[in-house]
Amino acid sequence: MAMARVVIKLGSSVIGDERGGLRMDALARACDAAAALRGEGTDVVLVSSGAIARGVSVMGLAERPSAIAELQAASAIGQGKLFSVYDRLLGDRGLVAAQVLLTAMDMHDRMRYLNARQTLSTLFGWGVVPVINENDTTATDEISFGENDFLAAQVATLTSADLLVLLTDVEGLFTGDPRHDPEASLVAELTDFDSIEQSTVSQGKSHWGTGGMRSKLIAADIATAAGITTVVCSGLAEDALAAVLHGEARGTRFPARAKGHSSFKLWLKLAKPTRGTLVIDPGAARALLDGGSSLLPVGIVAVSGEFEVGDAVEIRASGADGEALGKGIARYASSELAQVKGMSSAQVRALYPDGDEEAVHRDYLVLG
Repeated sequence: MAMARVVIKLGSSVIGDERGGLRMDALARACDAAAALRGEGTDVVLVSSGAIARGVSVMGLAERPSAIAELQAASAIGQGKLFSVYDRLLGDRGLVAAQVLLTAMDMHDRMRYLNARQTLSTLFGWGVVPVINENDTTATDEISFGENDFLAAQVATLTSADLLVLLTDVEGLFTGDPRHDPEASLVAELTDFDSIEQSTVSQGKSHWGTGGMRSKLIAADIATAAGITTVVCSGLAEDALAAVLHGEARGTRFPARAKGHSSFKLWLKLAKPTRGTLVIDPGAARALLDGGSSLLPVGIVAVSGEFEVGDAVEIRASGADGEALGKGIARYASSELAQVKGMSSAQVRALYPDGDEEAVHRDYLVLG
């Protein structure tokens, strides 16, 4: 079946060797795949790690820095140099490349999210191949994706991709670390994420990378929940990527799951961080879960955290277990909700005549 859009993520271990040199053969294969897909009329996005490693190599540093300022400086040096390689390789194949740098805030803020999607849509319409990386130069711990695997999953969701391919330096997901466990076997397909014990997922990382197989498992969980088939396979094997794109079995395949939410609610559930918590009474919980209602201030019994209008908040049931019920966009700041919690709508209007009736509107609420 023809695919409309494919996202291919290249990890640091695929892009560079342990000495910081580029693996030009792996980069060339990814660009060959992009050219083949574009020739079939398929949009393609390359999500690339490696800017920091490239900067470290250019500066002749002995190892990857740990200080944020040094990491950001290394990224500033390496980012353009790495993109120039993609630009040349894609240009040699008759394609135009576009450098797109994102931070987690571009996914967390609704307007930035929509702007990023519109920009990428325009590039697709022009037949351009976006090469995306996190903007490490300005990202901080608070606004960082943390792993480019997560960035790739978010980009795949943002662009409504059909397939996400995560290229790494191993064959796929194993039941253990094959470097140390001779009994470890490749998992060809995974449909139940809970079936993989946390202890069996290797946390091994490359010399330059920050992630491991665990981050790829989480990324696959995010993408498949958005209805996107995901494959983790070797970016070093000559035929793996081409085989995956032709529907052949390579690495570990994670089939798409049925979409349970709209694109907005997937963004809310998967991308936007929570800034606080609302604890609600049993009546409000029933209204949300069974009646599809909005959350009114009268049903709130406790407010924690500091947040503003438009921030995401977690919604929990009252009681000893404090069950998490969902996540929503607050229509009041935390200081205001602390004042109006438990109040009737008439009392809230008296205190805030221009305020909203709902603390969280049902259209901006995702359960589960």
